[in-house]
Amino acid sequence: MDNKKIGALGERRAVEFLKRNNYNILAVNYRCRQGEIDIIARQGNTLIFIEVKTRSSLKFGMGMEAVNYVKQQKIKKVAMNFLSEKRTVFTDLRFDVIDIMIKDRDTAEITHIKNAF
Repeated sequence: MDNKKIGALGERRAVEFLKRNNYNILAVNYRCRQGEIDIIARQGNTLIFIEVKTRSSLKFGMGMEAVNYVKQQKIKKVAMNFLSEKRTVFTDLRFDVIDIMIKDRDTAEITHIKNAF
C-alpha cells in the first residue's frame, strides 16, 4: 500500500475513532493558502484541530514524532485562518495528534494525544 493510501486509511480510522468518542466532525482535510489540517472537530465548547499521522512500520519512527515545531506552527496558522473564516466563537481551543499504526487492513493501533502542543 502506498503512502497516500495509508494516510487516507488512517484519516478514516481517526474520524471513526473520534465519532465513537462523541466528537462532532466539522471538517476533514480543511485547506487554505497556509496549508491543511487533517480534522477539525468539536467536543462541547472546545474546538479541536487534529493532525493525523499514520504509519505501517516504525522504520521512520512513530507518526507523532513528525509533528515537529515547524509543523505545529503551520497548523496554528491554518487554525487561525479557519477561525477568521468561520467567525465562530469557542470557549476553548486545542491541538491534538492522532498517531495510527496500521497492523493490517482490519487492525490499527490508535494513540490520541490531547493538547499535544
